[in-house]
Amino acid sequence: MKLDVLDDSDSVARAAAALIAADAREAVAARRQFTFAVSGGKTPWIMLRDLANEDVPWAGIHIFQVDERVAPDGDPDRNLTHLRESFLRYAPLRPEQIHTMPVEDADLEAAAAQYSAALGEVCGSPAVLDLVHLGLGPDGHTASLVPGDAVLGVTGADVALTGVYQKRRRMTLTYPALNRARRVLWVVTGDEKVEMLQRLMDGDVSIPSGRVESGQALVLADRAAAAGLANRA
Repeated sequence: MKLDVLDDSDSVARAAAALIAADAREAVAARRQFTFAVSGGKTPWIMLRDLANEDVPWAGIHIFQVDERVAPDGDPDRNLTHLRESFLRYAPLRPEQIHTMPVEDADLEAAAAQYSAALGEVCGSPAVLDLVHLGLGPDGHTASLVPGDAVLGVTGADVALTGVYQKRRRMTLTYPALNRARRVLWVVTGDEKVEMLQRLMDGDVSIPSGRVESGQALVLADRAAAAGLANRA
């Protein structure tokens, strides 16, 4: 897994935005579309704000969510709320280019299957996303693949539901969907991530993030998060 260490979280956000834009240009030139799944988090919202100002072939872009909390529309816990504020209001995307997880549906199992089908319609069968952006939790989780949850064992679906984690159930992409991506972009910032970033880079499969395949992965980290990784960058 390749690691690039930058000075601070703003530098990580800018570098991530530039990389996503470059991948988008390449994908649209080659395949006429770019499919991108985004996670939540403070640095990613800055990344997306920066992405809105990059040279991006917007007409060919499809945005998916990596995960979402089961909460009402507009709730501050929702990734979509921040995605709208930081990115969607600035990027010239049509509604049909934005694929949001249907976590407000009464039948969440059917909603997860619906989202999996939406992935397949845009990304093929099996669905192959061009780029998946992931974060890294202090407990080693990524997406909403959280320690001890049955979702970690899901292999027959690209989208699944978790149990309650930090007071909310979640809808999430599963390992099969993540591991088929053409590129995985890890964005990791903050000194609370030092231990888990070391374990991720070591391929520690005892943490959820360590089970995401690393062959097409790039980690962008700030110096605070990478403090335990001297001489690796």
